[in-house]
Amino acid sequence: MLTYVIRRLIGAIAMLIVVSMVTFGIFFVVPQLAGATPEGFASRYVGRAATEENVQQVAERLGFYDPVIVQYGRFVKGIVAGTEYDYGTGVEQCPVPCLGYSFLTQQPVWPDLLDRFPVTFSLAIGAAVIWVIAGVTTGVISALRRGSFFDRLAMGTALAGVSMPIFFTGMVSLVIFSYALGWTAPGGSYTDFAENPIQWAYNLLLPWITLAFLFAATYARLTRAGMLETMGEDYIRTARAKGLRERDVVVKHGLRAALTPIVTIFGLDFGLLIGGAVLTESTFSLPGLGKYAIDAIANNDLPKVMGVTLLTACFVVTANLIVDLLYAVVDPRVRLS
Repeated sequence: MLTYVIRRLIGAIAMLIVVSMVTFGIFFVVPQLAGATPEGFASRYVGRAATEENVQQVAERLGFYDPVIVQYGRFVKGIVAGTEYDYGTGVEQCPVPCLGYSFLTQQPVWPDLLDRFPVTFSLAIGAAVIWVIAGVTTGVISALRRGSFFDRLAMGTALAGVSMPIFFTGMVSLVIFSYALGWTAPGGSYTDFAENPIQWAYNLLLPWITLAFLFAATYARLTRAGMLETMGEDYIRTARAKGLRERDVVVKHGLRAALTPIVTIFGLDFGLLIGGAVLTESTFSLPGLGKYAIDAIANNDLPKVMGVTLLTACFVVTANLIVDLLYAVVDPRVRLS
């Protein structure tokens, strides 16, 4: 088991290195291949009234004329050891981990990400609990009652949930439950959990349900398909022949064998949500990482976009690492392979 964990940890670290290379390439190398110049990069960090000479000086101070490998080394150094940005009128400090420095707001990106992270994490964790419980439970019942009215109704609802985009269901939910009935918060507000847990849950209840509806539909269909396959296996008939209770047969033998794809997709979904639920946060005006990224794109604030991208990638890699470790718990055969 220890060898399995170490092997997965090494793989996760290697993947993070690859992710940093790809991210750096997307934001710095690809634009150069498309015709961008060092002066074009530097123009983002100077005022509109700057002369061509000022732009060239800033480009030189920020190292945009250096070889790509040198720029990447400086980029990695900033993440692990911090860095300084000398853009002519002063030297700006970017502490560890430096995921970028916004010269539009004159602030490092990392503190902004920390401020926005609780909102996105609260949204993701609440929705994840709802969609896993609702999706898996619905999928199991549908598989056990295949062809029944409940099965047809649940799978029809699941198909609708997968088909409808979050910005549509979010707006419809706001109109009905917030503005018409007044049952839920109208969005745009967030209360810290430590400050008022009840208000925290009230403000996020409708975003949780709306986001969970989209994912629960997928999980219900996956669970149903997995259960239909496993419940027809020989070892299920053997377990029943031994006199085991039906609940034990379904949960310990059928559901456990069908959980592998569920665990896989959950790791990916949760990792992406932690990186920023863009559409949900935009629809409900929640000040999380997703809305932060949208605002940065609108303002052409490249370091902020890059910071959210790196953070999202880190959470996806971490979630996949946890999924790999959970495989060994769900299916002991994995750690022997």
